[in-house]
Amino acid sequence: LHLSAVKLAELHSDLKIQEKDELSWKKLKAEGLDEDGEKEAKLRRNLNVIMAKYGMNGKKDSQLVDTNYIKDGTESDTLDDPRLEKLWSKAKTSGKFSDEELDKLWREFKHHKEKIREYNILLETVSRTEDIHKNVINPSEENLVKEEILHNKHRELKDKLRSINQGFERLRKVSHQGYDTTSEFEEPRVIDLWDMAKSANFTEKELESFREELKHFEAKIEKHHHYQKQLEISHQKLKHIEGTGDKDHLNRNKEKYAMLEEKTKELGYKVKKHLQDLSSRISQGLQHNEL
Repeated sequence: LHLSAVKLAELHSDLKIQEKDELSWKKLKAEGLDEDGEKEAKLRRNLNVIMAKYGMNGKKDSQLVDTNYIKDGTESDTLDDPRLEKLWSKAKTSGKFSDEELDKLWREFKHHKEKIREYNILLETVSRTEDIHKNVINPSEENLVKEEILHNKHRELKDKLRSINQGFERLRKVSHQGYDTTSEFEEPRVIDLWDMAKSANFTEKELESFREELKHFEAKIEKHHHYQKQLEISHQKLKHIEGTGDKDHLNRNKEKYAMLEEKTKELGYKVKKHLQDLSSRISQGLQHNEL
């Protein structure tokens, strides 16, 4: 796959979560608690997203950027959307952003691209399910269950589209005006969660509690970013030392690299699991709004 050290660590975290979710699903299925197959379908969608994200779905252009960070101030991947490309070009030439802010903004653009990718995968899944459902001749109780599944998927599509629209408006505003120094959060995923939480059916007390949890979550993400950068530096250093033939120096750096790799994997898993939990709570709040 020719993935960087950081991307390999992320892939490990994603697969670890997928494995845990599949084990939980097998237990539910054995107890007869997934009769409509909705949880199984969601697992399949999640796996499709992982395969697309890391270029394992057979499509040459599907792999995301090799590292999370901008090298020498330039990006090494396209955004696959003319509107995003135009905004990014405007931001780069505006003079309103420091190198650090451009790095942060690029992560926001990449995060937005991932959201669009996930939305398209879900949309494709829903379209296939609808085609199969239309071809069923005899309506039955089972088909009524499948209609409910489709309804839930459409609601999920609606939530994702709302998040995409909110995210694009934010990118448009930031690209034109620069970063707001009074902004409460900086991490793209946390900003998304906070914007959606404010639209959900939360009381003031619940929203304040959620705000505090997001602050802790953002600190966890920043710690993960730190280890990702250290892992990338360690990987580059290791490649350099391998060419010198200094075995003692090489062994010491291999030990450091292994430690950083394990810590990055562990933090990546915790961040993504925490993100799942927070997203699920917001989704429930948004559903209550529609009832």
